[in-house]
Amino acid sequence: MPLCNLACVSRYRLRPTSAQVNVMLEHCRHARFVWNLAVEQHGHWRPGRRAAPAFIEQCRQLSEARAEFPWLRSGSAVVQQQALRDFSRSLANFFNGTHGRPTWRKAGRHEGFRIVGVKPDDVRRLSRRTGEVKIPKVGWVRFCWSRAVPEGARSFRVTCDRAGRWHLAFAHIPDPVRGPADGSSVGVDRGVTVSAALCTAELLCAPRLSRKEAERLLRLQRRLARSRSGSRRRTKLKAQIARLEARAADRRRDWVEQVTTDLARRFDRIALEDLNVMAMTRSARGTRAAPGRNVSQKSGLNKAIRNSMWGAFARRLEQKAAGRVVRVSPAFTSQRCSECRTVDRKSRESQARFRCRSCGYTDNADVNAARNICVIAAGQCGGSEGSPPAVGRGDEP
Repeated sequence: MPLCNLACVSRYRLRPTSAQVNVMLEHCRHARFVWNLAVEQHGHWRPGRRAAPAFIEQCRQLSEARAEFPWLRSGSAVVQQQALRDFSRSLANFFNGTHGRPTWRKAGRHEGFRIVGVKPDDVRRLSRRTGEVKIPKVGWVRFCWSRAVPEGARSFRVTCDRAGRWHLAFAHIPDPVRGPADGSSVGVDRGVTVSAALCTAELLCAPRLSRKEAERLLRLQRRLARSRSGSRRRTKLKAQIARLEARAADRRRDWVEQVTTDLARRFDRIALEDLNVMAMTRSARGTRAAPGRNVSQKSGLNKAIRNSMWGAFARRLEQKAAGRVVRVSPAFTSQRCSECRTVDRKSRESQARFRCRSCGYTDNADVNAARNICVIAAGQCGGSEGSPPAVGRGDEP
């Protein structure tokens, strides 16, 4: 779970041995068991009943459970207590309105645990590309030293994704990326076909699987649908699908990091539409009494929005360019002409083409929307809304 809104993680690929994997999987099972017990305790609460136990009381109950059950006592007390701490923070975030209610953790999907009280001697470098980290009851586990370990990190999280890869993540608050300090501005329009269009006429698309990879993924999914539940073949197919999907997710995350860092370095003010991505990607299935319409089309749109990384793109921009990101209302940004400011929904002739029926201005539809976003942001920041953006179409910043 997130440590704070501004927290970031530096992830490293772990290289555990088979024996170490078995112990870490046991840690994951204990953390998941303790978390699910806390969810069950709070799920029994109803108005008029006694309040569910808080973190301190849950820790006391955990100590009693460890004294009674040897299989739980054989695990790490730090791992199990931090699962309760994570649940307490998640519950506080839910009541603060920033996150959803904590839910059940499932085996194979939520595999991980957190270690706190990390000392400087618990992490050491062995060579140029290899380091070691000390994990309770596991010992020294090697990881790929792909970047410098952040100084002052007091905790880390060990996770295993659905592709079977182990990762080590140190929590820390990074320094914001410095801007050019020249007053430059840019508007960014997020889309599906074009993931991010800038008012400089740059069109940025999040990477996806190649054609052959996508065809292979489709074949594997069809085989999975025909396989018998619980069979070895089904388990093998699920692992192959997870590896392909993890490859696509890694590419998208890397794209987000590179693009947001580039924008934070090039511009002093970055304007985005204020979109509620979580509400936009809700399912349209409805209920049995009131089933939804165009469910398959909405499902495809939701998947395309997630693949374009709208939420992660905005979140990482606000973390890297702290105080320099301006959110504007998305109303009519795709229908307004960025030259004469006329609003006409028929001016957008297609997904990619915009031609104003009043002044004849023609441009890419996403670039035109990005210019409108930049102009609106200039008005919100004290400038005139009718003034042109600081970075025009095709101009270099």
